[in-house]
Amino acid sequence: MISARSIALALVIALSAGPAWSASANAVKMFDTDNDGTLDLPEVKKAAAATFAKLDPDHDGTLDARELRGRLSAKELAVADPDRDGTLTLDEYLSVVEQRFNAANPDKDGTLDAKELNSRAGRALVRLLR
Repeated sequence: MISARSIALALVIALSAGPAWSASANAVKMFDTDNDGTLDLPEVKKAAAATFAKLDPDHDGTLDARELRGRLSAKELAVADPDRDGTLTLDEYLSVVEQRFNAANPDKDGTLDAKELNSRAGRALVRLLR
């Protein structure tokens, strides 16, 4: 028989993991264009390109720190900016996205599921897609 304490403990665990897990599952649903329950790199890059376009209100083809709205730290922006002009082009942005995709894909199967997106690396990737 299951005790009330076991149920309470299970509920606490579920509620503490729930919002992050839910956000990861929502990311899969939102960007999974082939409906296979995972995200592959082309799906992620397509979503990232759309996000880039939304973040570029002046349509100059680059994102500066203000336009990135905290998606990258100053240090991350500096690393991702090889020409050191203080902005990211779409190609530079997609390069960061690909690096984060690979970091979130420890099994190297080329796809990310909700569990992988819930990892630290996966959450960093999702920040670039929203």
